[in-house]
Amino acid sequence: MTHRMTAALALVASLLFAPDPTWAHAYLTRSSPARRATLTTTPPRIQLWFNERLEPGFSRISVWDAKGAQVDLRDGRTEPDDPVQLSVGIPALAPGTYTIRFRVLSVDGHVVESQFPFTVRPTR
Repeated sequence: MTHRMTAALALVASLLFAPDPTWAHAYLTRSSPARRATLTTTPPRIQLWFNERLEPGFSRISVWDAKGAQVDLRDGRTEPDDPVQLSVGIPALAPGTYTIRFRVLSVDGHVVESQFPFTVRPTR
C-alpha cells in the first residue's frame, strides 16, 4: 500500500468515526408550559422533554419569579419511566412572569444549560 493510499484511508476513517457535532448535545424538544406561554392556571409540575436520555444525578430544573426568588417545590427529577423527561413541582403561582431554568447532562457526556419564561395571568 502506498503512502498516498494510507493517508487517504486514514482521512476516510477519521471522517467516518469522528463525533458528529449535531449529535453532541441533548436539546429540548418540548415543554409544558411551552416557551413564552401565557397561563391562567398553574400546572402541578413543569415538564421538559429532551432528545436523549438524561443523567439523573446531574440534571437540574428550577422555577424563578421576577424578583429572583426560587418558587418551585425543589423536587426536580428525571422520570424513571421516561428518562428523557425532567420535571419539578410548583405551587399555585400568583400572576407574573416566571423563568424555568435547567441544566442537564445527557448520556453523551455533554452539559446543556438554558432558561425560558412563561407568564401567569389572572382569570377574569
